[in-house]
Amino acid sequence: MKAELRLIEQVAATIARYRMFEPGHRVGVAVSGGVDSVCLLHVLRELAPRWNLRLTVLHLNHGLRGRESDEDAEFVRGLAAQFELPFLAAQAGLSPDAENLEQAARDARLAFFRDAMAEHGLNRVAVGHTRSDQAETVLFRLLRGAGTAGLAGIRPVTSIGIVRPLLEVDRAQVEPFLRERRATWREDSSNRSRQFARNRIRHELLPALAREWNPAIYNTLAQIADWALAEESYWDQEMNRLAAEHLVEQGPSILLQTDCLRELPLAAGRRLVRHAMESVKGDLRAVDFGHVNAVMDLAQATEGHGRLQAPGLDIMRSFNWLRFSVPVRNALEQRNYRVPVIVPGTVPVPGSTLAVSLQVIEKPEHSGLCNSVYNKEMVSVDWERLSGPLELRNWRPGDQYQPTGRAGAEKIKTLFQEYRVPLWERRHWPVLMDGEIIVWARRFGPAAGLAAGSGTRKLLQIQEIGIEQQRGSV
Repeated sequence: MKAELRLIEQVAATIARYRMFEPGHRVGVAVSGGVDSVCLLHVLRELAPRWNLRLTVLHLNHGLRGRESDEDAEFVRGLAAQFELPFLAAQAGLSPDAENLEQAARDARLAFFRDAMAEHGLNRVAVGHTRSDQAETVLFRLLRGAGTAGLAGIRPVTSIGIVRPLLEVDRAQVEPFLRERRATWREDSSNRSRQFARNRIRHELLPALAREWNPAIYNTLAQIADWALAEESYWDQEMNRLAAEHLVEQGPSILLQTDCLRELPLAAGRRLVRHAMESVKGDLRAVDFGHVNAVMDLAQATEGHGRLQAPGLDIMRSFNWLRFSVPVRNALEQRNYRVPVIVPGTVPVPGSTLAVSLQVIEKPEHSGLCNSVYNKEMVSVDWERLSGPLELRNWRPGDQYQPTGRAGAEKIKTLFQEYRVPLWERRHWPVLMDGEIIVWARRFGPAAGLAAGSGTRKLLQIQEIGIEQQRGSV
């Protein structure tokens, strides 16, 4: 069998193994003009009839090499015309002075692919990563301290529909394939630059490892990626189960009880922390082993409070709860609120998912409704003892009152400690005021001197709604 046919069948097997395409898929083929992407286009053009694929050529001009970049774009345009395929191009306009140029280029390509899929109904975008790229990625991530998730390397199929049909093909196979076809391609001069870490790994480190340590280093690293990918597939399913069981969404934040992390096996606990961090931040970029371990250490205590920062994350422990959130500037003046209360009515509590409902009812005769012990559902105070107007505000340092059932006045801050209310729950904690008198505070109930009693004729019913619908009351 000719090398050309062997490579095509090898790619077909990879496509089938990972179920990259369904019959009739519209597929964008990302072509830079370089040898790998040109090979990808040739191979998919041959294989398209097997899956009835409709191909579109995609090209992003990064604009980093001036005239050379423009010539790449024209070359790809000509290639699409030669194959009678639709051609979509875009200009990225990156700056060579960008702090992380490689990452900026990857972000630009991903945005281009997303837009092309959305605007042109593409089911998949195929890119030309080879097994050699896989080996370079695994080594690069290993050197940066990645765990098994990082060692899984380049995924054959991503969640957004990026596929890599050449991922089991070595770079050394690609040029002979194109030469047999007398096909041409473009050479990217930046691939020789030692400015980029990946180029140093490709041209210096991996060849040295192959010469001095392991001639099959590329295959070894690719096998590590394959092994780790299977491990990650298992853990993805397990994390979905653990996340549903233990993570509590609270607006844009995620809550997790510390005893969960102490009870889970270390491997599962670390991954659950990573899952929470990724869910809040949107990615795990710049988050490393040290950050995850710091969270695990933070979870060991159950009293008091603690806090740490990770890239793009603010992580706080209060009593036996952890909260993962994005950093926000939350000055005191932004936390404080005062809302006039109209009775009857429902007042949303600013900065929370809670609302307070207030209704006035006549107390039925002989109803026996004469106590107002807080029951988490509804409490009642004597409407006729209130002078009004009423106001809902957040608690302030120094606030104190005598809740029903208490022998004397208590500071709300003291009640927070007694009820183990996490710090982040306190910021918008609602207090109902009658002038300067506290009528009611969330969870702690009505003031003893205003509680409904045997002589009460009209009841003001106060009810919290919304917050109890969230799983895991904190």
